[in-house]
Formats: sequence, C-alpha cells, structure tokens
Amino acid sequence: MRSSPSIVPGSDRDIYLVLDDFGGHLGRAWTETDEEHTDRETLVRHLLEGQYSNPVRVVSFNTSEGWSRDASEEIADELQQRCAARGDVPPSLEAFLDAHGRPDVQLILL
Repeated sequence: MRSSPSIVPGSDRDIYLVLDDFGGHLGRAWTETDEEHTDRETLVRHLLEGQYSNPVRVVSFNTSEGWSRDASEEIADELQQRCAARGDVPPSLEAFLDAHGRPDVQLILL
C-alpha cells in the first residue's frame, strides 16, 4: 500500500481537542482552538479555567506517528488530582469528571 504525505504540516507532537456540549439546539461540537493551544498542559489549564461549557470527550492524536485515541480518562485523572490539590472542582467539569474520572479520588477538605 502506498503511503500519502500528511496534509497536516508541522504536527509532530500530540494534539488534544475537546468535544463540548453547548446544549439545546446547538448540541455538541469540536471546539475550535489555536494550534498553540492544543498541547496537553494548555488543554488542562483551559479546562480548569472553565473555558469549555460542558466538555464531553477529549481526543488526542499525532499525525506524524499515525495514531489517535480517546484521552478522556487520563485527562480526567489529571484534572481530579489538580482539583484535589486546589480544593475545588469548577462547575463546568463536574459532569466530565463524573463520567470519566475515578470515583476513589477525594477532594482535600480545608
């Protein structure tokens, strides 16, 4: 089988995108973002800042390595750890963490 060149220039790193639920007739959409804001750390920071109204799923892919996967559970684990360290969960993340997080992680009581 002949390999085709990538149509995505310069994407030799892992990319993270969020499927956000806007509710009502707007429904779900992959949120548009700058290329510089698709790395893991920026995505996690944006989720904690509430920049997504109701995240449903996180996907990760790397076109130069030829893979894609659902990263929702690993991102939820990281979010739970960070929320536990800071002592609160942003309201926009509650449903996402309920769906993808581990039930054994507890917030620190202050």
